Order: sequence, then structure tokens, then C-alpha cells
Amino acid sequence: MNLHLSLTPMISLIAGILVLIVPRLLNFIVAIYLIVIGLVGLFGVGAFQFK
Repeated sequence: MNLHLSLTPMISLIAGILVLIVPRLLNFIVAIYLIVIGLVGLFGVGAFQFK
């Protein structure tokens, strides 16, 4: 049995749970998400591959 987990849904799930537990984290989670999406958009996904 193979299990493939994608990073984006896992991050979204963890962020959603944290927002439910500590609503004040919403600003930080949204800010971090927007920064990461912006960096991926500027540099492309290939620039963040670790070897």
C-alpha cells in the first residue's frame, strides 16, 4: 500500500486546526502563507528543491 501525502493539504489542515485552537494565530498563518506563495510564484517550485 502506497501513501502519498502532499505538503499543501497538510499545511492547510494544521493551520486550520491551529486557527480553531488559537484564533490570534490567524494573522500570522495568513501572512506566512502569502509570503510562501509569493516566493514560490517569483522563484518557481524548482528553486526550493533541496539536494
